[in-house]
Amino acid sequence: MINRKSPPEYSRVEDICFTEPEKCLFDNNIEVFTLNIGMQDVVKIEFIFNAGMWEQDIPLVATACNSMLIEGTKKYTADEIAESIDFCGSYIETGINQDLASVSLYTLNKHLAKTLPLVEEIIKNAVFPEKELDIYFNNNKQRFLVKNKKVKYIAKNKFSESLFGKQHPYNTSLNISDFDNVKRKNIIDFYKKSYCSNNCKVIISGKAEKNCIKLVEKYFGGNDWSNKNFFSDKKNLVKTTNKKRIYENKPDAVQSAIRIGRLLFNRKHAGFQNMQILNMLFGGYFGSRLMSNIREDKGYTYGIGSGIVSLKNAGYFFIATEVGVEFCEKTIDEIFREIKRLKDKKVGEDELKLVKNYMLGTILREADGPFSLAEMYKSVLQYGLNFSYYKSFIENIKKANPDLLLELANKYFDEEKMKEIIVGKI
Repeated sequence: MINRKSPPEYSRVEDICFTEPEKCLFDNNIEVFTLNIGMQDVVKIEFIFNAGMWEQDIPLVATACNSMLIEGTKKYTADEIAESIDFCGSYIETGINQDLASVSLYTLNKHLAKTLPLVEEIIKNAVFPEKELDIYFNNNKQRFLVKNKKVKYIAKNKFSESLFGKQHPYNTSLNISDFDNVKRKNIIDFYKKSYCSNNCKVIISGKAEKNCIKLVEKYFGGNDWSNKNFFSDKKNLVKTTNKKRIYENKPDAVQSAIRIGRLLFNRKHAGFQNMQILNMLFGGYFGSRLMSNIREDKGYTYGIGSGIVSLKNAGYFFIATEVGVEFCEKTIDEIFREIKRLKDKKVGEDELKLVKNYMLGTILREADGPFSLAEMYKSVLQYGLNFSYYKSFIENIKKANPDLLLELANKYFDEEKMKEIIVGKI
C-alpha cells in the first residue's frame, strides 16, 4: 500500500539524449532536416521562411501574408483546400513571429501524396483574394480596437516601442490607420520576395517513411519557385527612448499594467543560458522570488513574471504584471527591492537546487516526442545552432552556483538601464 505521508523519491535529470536530425540538400539548395523518431504513423513537415516582421517594410504585411496563404490559390478555393485536407484527417497550420514564418502539414504517411500537392499550391500559388483580404483586415481592426482598451496590451506595445523605436520592425505597437495602409499589392510583393526556395528550410519530424523525403523533393526540390532577386540584408537601428519611465493614463482602468525591462542579447551570446537560470529564479516560474513576494506575501497581484526573449537580431529582458491601481507604486518598489537583493546577497543553495531541478525537468518535458523535438531544433536553427545548444544548457544548469548568479545580477540587472512602462489610472 502506498504511504501517503511520505513524498515520492525523485531523481535528478542527468542527461537527455537528443537525436540529431539527418540533413540533406535538395538540388535547389533547400536544407532539409529529418527527425525520424516517431512511433505513430504520422508526420509533420514544416516549411520555414525568413519572412517574419523583420523583413517587412510596412506594418502588418508579413502577418497578413502568412495568415492569408490558405485563403485560395490559382487552382483551389479556401473551401476546397479545407475540405481536401479534412477528408484526409490532416491539418495545415501557418505561423509567424518577429523573424520567421512557417507552413506546417500534419498528416498520416498514407495521405502524404494527396496532401503535399495542396501545400505546394499554398506556398507557390497563393492569390490573396481581395474579398478575403477585406474580411481579414476588418476583423483584425475590430480585434485591435477591443484589445487596445486593455492596459496589458497597451503596456506590452509601449514597452516594445520604448526599446526599439517606432520604426523598428521588432516594435509591435500599431495604429488603427495601419490596417488601412496595407494594400493587396504590398502583400503579393512580400509573398513573391519571401516565399521562395532560396529562402526556405524544411524540418520533417515523426515517422518519416522512406518515400517522405522523395515526395517533398518532388514538389519542392525544383527551381520553379526560386527568386533570383532575393536578398535579405536588412539593417534597422534601434532607437531606444531616453525616458526611463513612461505613463499612459487610463482613467477608467481598474488595474494598472506594469512592464519593466531592458535590451539584452540573444541565444548566441555566451551569457544567455546563465541569464536564463538567473531569470528563472527571479521571476520565471510559479515559485520565483517575484511570485513569492508580490503575489504570495503582499497580495498585490494574481500573477507576475519575468522573461528573456531571444530574437535573431536582438534580445531583451522584461518583467510584467497587472495590479490594483492602489498597489502600482508599491509593486514597482518591491520589484526593485528584489533586484537589489539579488545583487547584494548570494542565492541560497537550497533555492538554487530547486530552480535547477525545475529547469532540467522542463527541458525533459519539452523534449518529449518528435514534434516537440522539432520545435526545439527550429528555435536554435536560425542562430546556426543545433542540439548541442541544449546539451551545453543542461551542463550550465548543473554548474550554476551562487557566485555566478551574483555576478550576473550585478552585471545585467542595472536599474538605470531599465525602462518602466505604467498603463492605468494615474
